[in-house]
Order: sequence, then structure tokens, then C-alpha cells
Amino acid sequence: MTTAPTTARSAEEWATAFTEASNSDPEIQAHGKYFSCSWLLDAGERSYVIKSESGTVTNVAVDPGPLDEPYQFAIRASAETWRGFGAEVPAPMYHGIWAASFQRDMRLEGDVLVLMQNLRCVTRQIELLRAIGSPV
Repeated sequence: MTTAPTTARSAEEWATAFTEASNSDPEIQAHGKYFSCSWLLDAGERSYVIKSESGTVTNVAVDPGPLDEPYQFAIRASAETWRGFGAEVPAPMYHGIWAASFQRDMRLEGDVLVLMQNLRCVTRQIELLRAIGSPV
């Protein structure tokens, strides 16, 4: 198993690593037939709009403007919270979006129905941060 990098990557390097990890993940490929949506990962210092079509990440927009890339829902948290998610073994309350929403500063916004319809794949994408590292 690969471990999360100890040095920060550039945003573009992270986007590439995220795309490769997501597109090669057997769990996402098994569950992702209908995983088609765009969502915003907002880390305060940096943001990404992740677009998936039928389980494949087709684009990761780095720091898009407010009208540049549409998305159905947003997952917003501080850089510190996202760094916690990127730890190889996350501390308590950094292991999932619900725990972080209740106990940390994570917020779920937008069309939460779309998030719920794609929850397993989005959750798995966030779990991949343990291997590729934090987005910030």
C-alpha cells in the first residue's frame, strides 16, 4: 500500500494524482456505473471541482472562479481538516464526512440528494486521500 506523501504537492500534481487514484480504484469502478456528477472540494486555501462520468474522473478544475465550473454539491472544510483526512491513519473525526461535519468544521452544501446518490463513490474518493495526500 502506498502512503500519503510527506511533502505538499502542487495543486496540479494533486489533481493528477487524485484522478489517477480514483480512475484506477477497483471499488469506485465496481460501484461507479452511475457515478456522474460534479462536486466542489473546498479547502479554504485551495478548491477543486471534480467531475466524474460513469465512475471516471474526467476533469479536476483547480481553483475555479465562482462561475467557471458548475457543481451539484460542495464539501467545505479548513485546510487543517483536509490535512487530517490525508493522514495515513486519520485521527478520530477525520475518518469520514459525517464525523467531520458533526465534530469538525466540515460543511455539506448544495444538492445533498446528489451527494447521497453517489455517497459510496464520493466517500471512497475521500478515503483515497490517505494514499495520495491532502489537497492542501
